[in-house]
Amino acid sequence: MTGPAAGGGASTDSPDSLGFRDRLMARPERIEEFIADTGTIEGLPDPRRVSNVVVIGMGEAALAGDLIRAIAGPFMSIPIIVHRGYELPSFVGPESLVLALSVSGATEETVEATEAAYEAGAALLSVTRSDGYLAELTDAWQTPVVVLPDDVGARLELVPLSLASLLALEQLGFYPGGREWLAMAAAQLARRRDQLAGPASDAARIARAIDRTIPLVYAAGPLGRVAGVRWKQQFNLTSKIPAFTNFVPELCHNEISGWGQHGDVTRQVFTQVDLRHDEEHPQDTARLDQVDAITLEVVADQVRLDAVGDGPLAQLLDLIYVGDVTALEIATREGIDPGPAPAVEAVRITAGS
Repeated sequence: MTGPAAGGGASTDSPDSLGFRDRLMARPERIEEFIADTGTIEGLPDPRRVSNVVVIGMGEAALAGDLIRAIAGPFMSIPIIVHRGYELPSFVGPESLVLALSVSGATEETVEATEAAYEAGAALLSVTRSDGYLAELTDAWQTPVVVLPDDVGARLELVPLSLASLLALEQLGFYPGGREWLAMAAAQLARRRDQLAGPASDAARIARAIDRTIPLVYAAGPLGRVAGVRWKQQFNLTSKIPAFTNFVPELCHNEISGWGQHGDVTRQVFTQVDLRHDEEHPQDTARLDQVDAITLEVVADQVRLDAVGDGPLAQLLDLIYVGDVTALEIATREGIDPGPAPAVEAVRITAGS
């Protein structure tokens, strides 16, 4: 079941070599299926012996780690950090739970860091496909693994990687009521998909506002930061356009000062996209309003999206879903295939990785 096509302005003749639109529109059902298919995870450690949680990942897997920390972190009495790179922090050891996230199972930084975690005696949980090197390691080590569906593809990794980890943290007692939160998120995405089906959708509205300008995504707090980075990355990878993001309160201590000059240029170049949610700290809400007042005259336009849904996870996934579809809408309007990202592959080849 794929649900209605998003974006009334989208052309069915637009290139989509990887079937990105259909898979994106199936996200609510895929979440429901994943929750139903993921039962008890065997081999997890005694939570009383876990003093820290470390999420290992790169790219979209690392962003999944940021999502996990933003959603589960407030419930946890122990720290959770996200590690990007090869060498693990020195504190990782027998009291650590390491979540190794890699859809392909071949991400070299993740594999090397996971091997180091195993050697350090950390408890491991891998979230990966069944046919990669990481799965081979878990089989050899007899460590737990959540196996992802084989058809999880580029830019569709974030949600299943995040949900698998949240289910594991729920099982350990670190994320109470996790399945209920996930079910509410899936229900919200189904409702949002219905709203995205026509020309008056939020995705179409924001895509029209951006047009040929460069999107600048502003948001607040941990949830907003994850959503903003996701929007930026999707604009880059799906729409093939430059994009930038920042969040309050951080941008109020530096970036806001940069709008004092070159307004005659910036108002032709940037469209500001504000992502708002119910978990904003009251001071951050006030700050975002102040930022909007300052930038109003120096950007081409300001557009706003308010998250909808019950609870932080539903609201964050709601923002992410609209961002994914907005990037797809821009690609469609420009006649761009949203799937392949040849520049990324070219850089990998150049770097010899």
